[in-house]
Amino acid sequence: MRILLVEDEPTLRAQLAQALQAAGYAVDEVDNGLDALHLGQTEPFDAVVLDLGLPQLDGLSVLRRWREEGHAMPVLILTARDHWHDKVAGIDAGADDYLTKPFHGEELLARLRALIRRASGLASPLLRCGPLSLDTRSGRVTVGDEPVNLTSHEYKVLAYLMHRPGAVVSRSELTEHIYAQDHDRDSNTIEVFVARLRRKLPAELIETVRGLGYRLVPTP
Repeated sequence: MRILLVEDEPTLRAQLAQALQAAGYAVDEVDNGLDALHLGQTEPFDAVVLDLGLPQLDGLSVLRRWREEGHAMPVLILTARDHWHDKVAGIDAGADDYLTKPFHGEELLARLRALIRRASGLASPLLRCGPLSLDTRSGRVTVGDEPVNLTSHEYKVLAYLMHRPGAVVSRSELTEHIYAQDHDRDSNTIEVFVARLRRKLPAELIETVRGLGYRLVPTP
């Protein structure tokens, strides 16, 4: 899952980026509204963490532009303002949730997980596909009752597929959602990660749809 983090305070941005990456997200960071607007218009993010008090273009203006142009990614706004009308303005501009500074990092992660689940039409933090389970809160993956140890990239590929149950996901889509913009991307590595997952999971769970991509298929 790929997150756009928009925060102009360097220390907080670094702390949030580290926490998001430790939780298994690919993170793109920007410190101003104009860069945020451009990235949100051109890159496919699974969610956005958006500060309202930004230089060059404020967060509410960025959010309104995204929504006017039809960009529907979930947006969690951060604000130092504790007035109820500022929160209402954020929601009315198209935000899906908000946090008032200061906040606990675990709360931000929990709210992000919920936003991403809802955007995928999922209600539970425990994702299932046949005997395979992925707990988005802990990152724990099991087949039946047996834990499965995955590398960070294997986990990212599996998590993205499990958030899109039954959908065919192309290699290029997976590449765009497991790597940040500045990462050296190679869609051929997706085949490597899928091959490794098949060795660690029941192989028939991940179906190759010829010419299109991959799909998770529930098995008994």
